[in-house]
Amino acid sequence: MKTLSIKRNNDFLRIYRRGKSVADSHVICYASPNRLGKVRLGLTTSKKIGNAVARNRARRVLRAAFREVYPMIKPGFDIILVARTKTTFTKSTALTPILTAQLGKLGALQSTKEL
Repeated sequence: MKTLSIKRNNDFLRIYRRGKSVADSHVICYASPNRLGKVRLGLTTSKKIGNAVARNRARRVLRAAFREVYPMIKPGFDIILVARTKTTFTKSTALTPILTAQLGKLGALQSTKEL
């Protein structure tokens, strides 16, 4: 499964401004509808997380957790995941239910009837 990436700064800024967000002690999730009909993912890890090794691990863990949730997401959403300090010390299997709950609150998940 190949997800599209959000790479342009103005895309990130648009989603931060217009999208809805849900925060947790492990990750902050922003979601905004797009007109592409595809799911796009953006990852943010600041230097507050730690050194490059810690930031890369946080991104890897977020990507792995997102991969598990991806089949349940409605097409046509931009999603940004912002890592927090705890993300580095968490396994992706523990983040999957957190992401599922957050995306459900944001209205980005398909209903069970659609699956």
